[in-house]
Amino acid sequence: MWRVLILALMTGVVAGGIAVSAQAQTAQPAPKATPKPAANTAAKSAAKPESKPTAPPAAVAGGAEPTLIGQFGTWGAYSAMPNGKKVCFALAKPSSSKTNPPNRPRDPAYAFVSTRPAEKVNNEVSVMIGYALKPGSESSVEVGGAAFAMYTQGDGLWIKNAAEEERMVEAMRKSADLVVKGVSAKGTETTDTFSLKGLAQALDKIAQDCRR
Repeated sequence: MWRVLILALMTGVVAGGIAVSAQAQTAQPAPKATPKPAANTAAKSAAKPESKPTAPPAAVAGGAEPTLIGQFGTWGAYSAMPNGKKVCFALAKPSSSKTNPPNRPRDPAYAFVSTRPAEKVNNEVSVMIGYALKPGSESSVEVGGAAFAMYTQGDGLWIKNAAEEERMVEAMRKSADLVVKGVSAKGTETTDTFSLKGLAQALDKIAQDCRR
């Protein structure tokens, strides 16, 4: 259930000036490619994190309304109250994306680290990769010289060995980049690189906010 909510929240949250409402997603299919003007807006917002992001849509994932509580480099720190239970998460878009074959259309990708006190979940790492992954396939995340196996479901990725998640998050705090590799249902190979600048501060912020 939470995986569905994660994807809804990630899609509904404004990241780099792009907003997609849950209502709009229900009414029509998601676009296959990000329009160039939106991409330019995202680039400008990432380059100027001090500028105020656009407010998140009012209706996201059954009434949850994400609130930006801090912007740190490319990472936004958010909180929300789905079903009356507080969740906090850090979210970022990739600094670069590649496909093989090149220029294959896809939706925006997001890296996401969530904390859910009611479920005693702390710093759960997931990625919305922007396309339907090959059924039964596994992906990998490389950070700080280490590789972590990820299992796939739909267009989402989660760490395969939960016991390694704490080590992965610590590596993310100290490293410059996170690289995510995946294979689509059509056989397209993708490589997304996320800058980790600001992630440590975003995680500290959500840890502080979710204690309240």
